[in-house]
Amino acid sequence: MLQKYFKTFAKVLKQNANKMSSIIHNFVIFVFYHVASFNSGVNNAGYLMIPFSSIAAALPRVAFLVGCFLLWSGVQADSLDNLAEELIRMRSEVEELQSQLDLEKEKHKNRMEVLSSQLAELSTENRRLSLSVEQLHQTFEEHRQQLSHRQSGETELLPVMLKAVDYLQDYVRTGLPFKVEGRLRELEQLHTQLKTGVLDPKKSANRIWAFIEDEVRLSKENGIYRQTIQLDGENNLAEVAKIGMMLLFFQTEDSRVGMAQQDKDHWRFVVMDTEQDRKHIVQLFDSLKKQIRQGYFELPNPLES
Repeated sequence: MLQKYFKTFAKVLKQNANKMSSIIHNFVIFVFYHVASFNSGVNNAGYLMIPFSSIAAALPRVAFLVGCFLLWSGVQADSLDNLAEELIRMRSEVEELQSQLDLEKEKHKNRMEVLSSQLAELSTENRRLSLSVEQLHQTFEEHRQQLSHRQSGETELLPVMLKAVDYLQDYVRTGLPFKVEGRLRELEQLHTQLKTGVLDPKKSANRIWAFIEDEVRLSKENGIYRQTIQLDGENNLAEVAKIGMMLLFFQTEDSRVGMAQQDKDHWRFVVMDTEQDRKHIVQLFDSLKKQIRQGYFELPNPLES
């Protein structure tokens, strides 16, 4: 808009060049007349008589004044042109910076939308896990109520306890891969004792309930543990940082760091490729080792492929 204005202004100056010439011409005559009139007189016929000597004497002063006027006009024109060019250049820079700002705003908006979507997915997963634990509580409580209202023998109670153990085994296998072997080993031992009659079905209810309470406790705790994980088809002993029962990060003795990612119906341990992700995981381990279990942590997103 500013560039268009100055182009129009220059066009008007060109169109009024003749008027400017006329102004300069009248200015010269005016100056010349007043300078020469000091030595002029009137003849018998009443006409103004200007001696040639007066005209010759006035010419240097007239030329000086005209030169000053032209010099002042040229300086003003050059200054105006320079100002117009500077304003046009500044306007171009402002428009370029505005374009860059708009682009950065759009990038930031898109990033926030992606993060909001990922946050919603994590919230949904958290609710799903909470619902699953709640369902375990409800299922077990239903069984306990049924057992308290029915005076049935061990033959009727045994299938209920075995079904509860099977449900817990499925929960452990599909959940976060934290010490899965040890947790499954405890359930398998309980299942075997029930099948062989070593454990009374009534007493098994207390052990099942204790196992559920342990799972609830794990979902609330954050900490560092040691367990065997599988990387590139090999078992490796590593430190793992558990965030509830939602996130699990690892750090091996050979300085490899990564996290557990769910791939459809199974979990796998993935080594982080970027330096930023590795740095964030190392900072998490350092904080947990210093007993800093609450605060703001930037961590890789396990939902990103």
